[in-house]
Amino acid sequence: MTQHFRRFVIFAEMRTGSNLLEATLNAIKRVTCFGEAFNPYMMGWPDKDELKGITMAEREADPHRLLAAIFDKPNHLPGFRYFHDHDPRVFDAIIEDRSCAKIVLTRNPVDSYVSTALARATNQWKLNETETPIPAAVRFDGAEFRQAVGAIEEFQVRVMHRLQVTGQAAFWLGYEDLRDAEVMTGLLHWLGRTDLDRVEPASDQVPQNPRELSEKVENFDEMAAELARLDPFMLRRIPNFEPRKGPAVPSFLGSGAGRGLVFMPVKGGPTGSVTGWLRRMGPIAEDFNQASLRQWKRQHVGHRSFTVLRHPLLRAWRAFESLIGGGNAELRDLMRRIHRVPLPPDQDLAGLDQGRKAELLAAFLDFLRRNLNGQTTLPTSPGWASQSELLAGFARFGAPDMVLREADLPRDLSWLAASAGIGAAADFPGPDAFPDFLDDQDLRAAAKKAYLRDYVAFGFAARP
Repeated sequence: MTQHFRRFVIFAEMRTGSNLLEATLNAIKRVTCFGEAFNPYMMGWPDKDELKGITMAEREADPHRLLAAIFDKPNHLPGFRYFHDHDPRVFDAIIEDRSCAKIVLTRNPVDSYVSTALARATNQWKLNETETPIPAAVRFDGAEFRQAVGAIEEFQVRVMHRLQVTGQAAFWLGYEDLRDAEVMTGLLHWLGRTDLDRVEPASDQVPQNPRELSEKVENFDEMAAELARLDPFMLRRIPNFEPRKGPAVPSFLGSGAGRGLVFMPVKGGPTGSVTGWLRRMGPIAEDFNQASLRQWKRQHVGHRSFTVLRHPLLRAWRAFESLIGGGNAELRDLMRRIHRVPLPPDQDLAGLDQGRKAELLAAFLDFLRRNLNGQTTLPTSPGWASQSELLAGFARFGAPDMVLREADLPRDLSWLAASAGIGAAADFPGPDAFPDFLDDQDLRAAAKKAYLRDYVAFGFAARP
C-alpha cells in the first residue's frame, strides 16, 4: 500500500453527515476514525470518558498526548473529527502537519441547523433502517441561527487561511457527496489507498428527516422572511463566501437620535442599562449584518459609535452568575468534573450564601486564568473573553469612536450624546448592583491574574 498521507482529520460540524463519513471510513481495513476525539464533553463518542487508554482528565492536562496516541498506528491510516468548538490547543499541530490529510465536510447551514434542533428535540442522533424516526417540528430562532453560522464561518475561514499560508490543499466534501460511491472512492485514493477499486458508502445509517423544510419547521414563513434579510452566502462553496464579519456585528444597536449612535456591546458588560438609555431617546435598529450596518451609517452622517468596558472582576462575576443561574447544566457538570470549580449540585445552587459564592468565584477565576491562557479544552466564551480581544474583533469591521468605562457613564454619555448632536440626552440610571464581597483582596488579585492584559491595556484599578 502506497500512502501519501499517514493520518487525517475531518473538519466538520454537527449534522453535516460526519457520522456517515466516519462509518464509511471505518469499514475500510487499516483505516480508523476515532470520532470526536477532542470534543470537550466526551471522548470520541457519547457516553465515553476514555479513548486509547487516556481519560478526560488526562486529555485536559495534555491534549497532545491523546493526539500522539491516536496517530500511533503503524501501517494504518488513523484520524478523527474536529469541530469549531473542540479543543483549540491541538489545532496548530493538526493544521501544520503536512502528513495529516485535511478533509473539509460542509452542508447547507439551514439544513444543519434544523437537523440539529430536531435531534435535540427527539434525542435521536442516528437512524438505521430498522428504526422509526420520531416525528417532530421545531421553531426557527433567527438570532440563534445567525450566531451559529457566524461561529462556524469564522472557523472555516481560519482553516482555509491556514491551509493557504502553509501551501496545503484539502479534500472538500458536501453532505450530498457522502452517498456517492465514486466520490468516496476518489477520497480514499486521494488518501493513498489506491489499492481499493471501489468504496461503497456505509449503509447502516439512513437519512433521519427526508421531509420538506416546511414540514420540519413550525414557523417556516417566518424563517423564510428572516433568511431573505441576510446577504446571500454560499457556505457550501468554500472558500467562496462573504468576508469575515466582526464577531458581534449582529448585536450592535443603532439609535437615530441626533446624527446617530451605534452601540457595540461587550458581552457581560452593562448592555441592558445602555440599551435602555438608547431606547428612551427613540426607536433603535438592531439585527445588523455588515451590509445593513454600512447602509445605516451612510444614512446617518456624523454618527458616533461607542462601546462600554466593565471592570474585569465585575464582568467575571456576571459570567459566574450566568454559569450557576442558567440552563447550562452540562457546562456546570464539566466544571465540577474537569475544571476544578467545585459547584454544588444544581438543586443546591439557589441556596448558596455569600461566603460560599465568594469561594466558588475564586475557583471560577482560576479557571478563567487557565482558559484565557489556552490551558483548557473549552473554547473561550464571549461572556468571559478578555475585553482586549473583543475590541480587536470589533476592529475587523470598524473600531468604535469611543471606548467608555461603566463607572463614568453618567458623565460620558452626556458628552457622547452632545457630540452626536443630541440636544437633550436621557438620564442614565444608577450603576448595576454587585455584592460587597467582590471587594475582597484575594478576589481582586485572582481577577488581575486572569485578566492582566485588560488591566494593563485599559488601566483598570485593583478595586472595582
